Amino acid sequence: MASTEYHLSKKEEEAVVNAIQIAEKNTSGEIRVHIEPTADKPALERGKEVFYQLKMNETAAQNAVLFYMAIEQHQFAILGDVGIDRVVPDGFWDSTKDLVLSEFKKGEFAKGLQLGIAEAGNKLKEFFPYQSNDTNELSDAISKG
Repeated sequence: MASTEYHLSKKEEEAVVNAIQIAEKNTSGEIRVHIEPTADKPALERGKEVFYQLKMNETAAQNAVLFYMAIEQHQFAILGDVGIDRVVPDGFWDSTKDLVLSEFKKGEFAKGLQLGIAEAGNKLKEFFPYQSNDTNELSDAISKG
């Protein structure tokens, strides 16, 4: 992630969005990806700002998850809403973050996001299983800053 010119290709973006849609079929949780070139704050702090800007804190079950990336600083964070944080064990996102970062280190950004999103969906399924009356509360599109 060394260049400001880095971006996901249209095909890669479609694959990431598809991964979100598949993951959300297993859980009532909502998953978003936000990518921006730079951040003037640490990833978790900036990610929290983006979380609120995207209104991810407004889901009914407070079970939204954000995959946040700041390209130039090589920063990445996974943030879950308070509904998730109340029920999951400490370190819940660590293995997912490790999985994503292992692909990022190989330059496989889309693959890292896809694997992380799939893992997040599987983990969320345990605490927030898909319900037949679930609605997609948040856009599946990648947001960009």
